[in-house]
Amino acid sequence: MNNEQIILKTRGLTKRFGGLDALNDINLDIYRGRIIGLLGPNGSGKSTLIKLANGLLQPTSGSIEIAGQRPGPYTKSIVSYLPDRSYFDDWMKVSDCLKLFADFYADFNVAKAYEMLKLLDIDEKKMFRTLSKGTKEKVQLVLVMSRQASLYLLDEPIGGVDPATRDYILSTIINNYNEEGTVIISTHLIADIEKVLDEVIFLNRGKVERYMSVDDMRETTGQSVDEVFREVYRC
Repeated sequence: MNNEQIILKTRGLTKRFGGLDALNDINLDIYRGRIIGLLGPNGSGKSTLIKLANGLLQPTSGSIEIAGQRPGPYTKSIVSYLPDRSYFDDWMKVSDCLKLFADFYADFNVAKAYEMLKLLDIDEKKMFRTLSKGTKEKVQLVLVMSRQASLYLLDEPIGGVDPATRDYILSTIINNYNEEGTVIISTHLIADIEKVLDEVIFLNRGKVERYMSVDDMRETTGQSVDEVFREVYRC
């Protein structure tokens, strides 16, 4: 494979907070056209890696590149980021959120966003403060997945919502992402998402424990991703 197919590349990537290494000497080559699970227990470095890729944090040492570029204005134009918490003002209507994304991102497909809202039975006229937690998460996911991005970074998209909502969210992801791009999903809810994954990255205490295809993992271990995860991270 050549470098043009690599969407995310890290070399010796380290991020330190005080005396704690959140990430320690991470080397990754992540290619286009994948759905990848970024898996690990709380505090393993998942959110730190996603924030570094999105340019919200700077490395302590080492490097990270998106499509051959350091995180910056260009990479923000090709990366679609779903944070692990809501970031819209309560007074905003759902339609206001769509207008905001349309103003910010040239690759935002307004018609696709409205179609997804309709499929999810979400009223565009409702204010954010009136929505349930699950519906807020659906709206944010609609916005993120309505972009024709090269890289989708989803930080805990199914955390804290009921199983039915998780199914909606996963269906929305796999049916709406740019198939020439890559989706990275950070979560610790392995059983819920492994059916949609092509590859998995296991993080533990800031280091990569494993990075392999889901098919290879099942073939070599005879276990599901969830079973391997529980074995690797058993207390």
